[in-house]
Amino acid sequence: MMQERDMVNDVINMTKLSLSCYQTAIMECANQQLRNTLQQLRNEAEQFQYQLFQIAQQKGYYTPAPTAKADDIQQIKSSLSGTHMNMR
Repeated sequence: MMQERDMVNDVINMTKLSLSCYQTAIMECANQQLRNTLQQLRNEAEQFQYQLFQIAQQKGYYTPAPTAKADDIQQIKSSLSGTHMNMR
């Protein structure tokens, strides 16, 4: 029998996978109405995943990574901004 912790983590992981699938479908969708529907479904799945994450964190089922230092965040942001600018 699965423990509650295992079930919560399984649903979180399945939701993460579905978010990846939605993102891929959105990026490849030419029909704007379908794209909007997929974006709405993705947003709802993100909210659901966040609620599950909060439950898992409160119950001690999930320990998030430590908070990044401001310098590290700025360095990554600068690096990604440079990459984005080079793609234009």
